[in-house]
Amino acid sequence: MIRDHTVQLTDVTTNSFDSTVLGADKPVLVDFWAPWCGPCKALSPVVTAIAEEHQDTISVVKVDIDAHPEIAVRYQVLSIPTLILFSGGDPVATLTAPRKRADILKALSSWL
Repeated sequence: MIRDHTVQLTDVTTNSFDSTVLGADKPVLVDFWAPWCGPCKALSPVVTAIAEEHQDTISVVKVDIDAHPEIAVRYQVLSIPTLILFSGGDPVATLTAPRKRADILKALSSWL
């Protein structure tokens, strides 16, 4: 099935991270990535599809670690892609180099 992706993921910056992620009223999945990262590019459609399918229960945003390294340092993101789910302003689940959509959904199941 071909899907027309209608959800546009927000690029979060150092200035907007706290209000967008930590101050959110629902869980937020943060995709830490970089433009040169092949696995990040491969994961992007999966993350976008999850954002579309679960937009009522979670928000999904992206952080370019090259443009905003201080966020990556703050949350100890040592490799990419890394997905961190925040709930109530706290990181509650971390997936480093996730490969399969099913693995991501399983890790997020308590919040979906």
